[in-house]
Amino acid sequence: MKYYLIAGEPSGDLHGSNLIEGLKKADPEAQFRFWGGDLMAAAGGAANLRKHYRETSFFGIVQVLLNLRTIGRQMRECQADVAEFAPDVLILIDYPGFNMKMARWAKEHGIRTYYYIAPKVWAWREHRVEAIRRYVDRLFIIFPFERGYFSRKGIEPVFEGNPLVDAIAARQAALPAPAEFRRQHGLDERPIVALVAGSRRSEIRDNLPLMVRLSERFPAYQFVVTAVPWLDRALYDRYLAGSGVRCVSEATYETIAAAEAAVVTSGTATLETALLGTPEVVVYRTLWFQVKLRPYVLKVPWVSLVNLNLGREAVTEIIQSDLSIERAERELRAVLQGGARREGMLRDFDELRTVIGGPGASERFARRMVALLRENA
Repeated sequence: MKYYLIAGEPSGDLHGSNLIEGLKKADPEAQFRFWGGDLMAAAGGAANLRKHYRETSFFGIVQVLLNLRTIGRQMRECQADVAEFAPDVLILIDYPGFNMKMARWAKEHGIRTYYYIAPKVWAWREHRVEAIRRYVDRLFIIFPFERGYFSRKGIEPVFEGNPLVDAIAARQAALPAPAEFRRQHGLDERPIVALVAGSRRSEIRDNLPLMVRLSERFPAYQFVVTAVPWLDRALYDRYLAGSGVRCVSEATYETIAAAEAAVVTSGTATLETALLGTPEVVVYRTLWFQVKLRPYVLKVPWVSLVNLNLGREAVTEIIQSDLSIERAERELRAVLQGGARREGMLRDFDELRTVIGGPGASERFARRMVALLRENA
């Protein structure tokens, strides 16, 4: 069968590549074409990569508005390429701003559509639920708490685990020990606290200065920022100047695994940190009126994926317009060695691994997709 996949971000490229590997096992005759990145190209063939996500990623309202003509042109290119390939199924991977429009177009043109990694409609833009119900043939979810949510909305999703488990397992065996990590990056012997400040320019701007202020209260520890390669190093240096905070690029898992604890902005990083077994405090700074409106706008009681999947506040979330350094200090001390919350949090992480599902999710999703396609052939 023929599969057309669309991913528009690094995480989608990762999960798309693992899904392609699973599809090749479930369907040895599989043919692929896709929008994605280097990992999907390695899995599905470089000649089948029609557009790299570096050309299609526009973050934030301002970037989107400035590139509306480009986005429109890319949408038409994608539609024409899908139509020319005539796939048995179009598989949309997260990236809802683009992919929800592709879902509608595909439905109008009689192309079967699977959505893999659902848009986070349970947090915001809940109106997309109606579009999913109308335009998506099957929805494949990666968080167990989403089963109840989508069922209540009249959509029966498919859950086979979380592909992050596989991605982390693939990396974990090769992660350096803390002492080796320190040696590789010229760090001293003090225990490490990882600062995972986000992957977007606005997140770094809003959260990193407050994290640097927090580090000043822990002279017995060295704080290390996990920099992402698609942001200019000068952005980090602007906020780290004059501090003792170090910056390590393209080594997020390595830094978290070597750390005694982590301070993490909301997002997938909260789940990754937990699955790596590092106690954490979640902090996120936003505008004051957004904090006030949060109970009315946000559809879920927590922002971290750890708490959402466990159904309780296992990790502390400090969501404020101006981070309380005193509270952040208190919560961080509680999860460091000897802290009052550390052992309980590690037990919660063990439970999370059970709830989220074991390894092999990508292959299970692939087998399920192929079986469904054959049932409806």
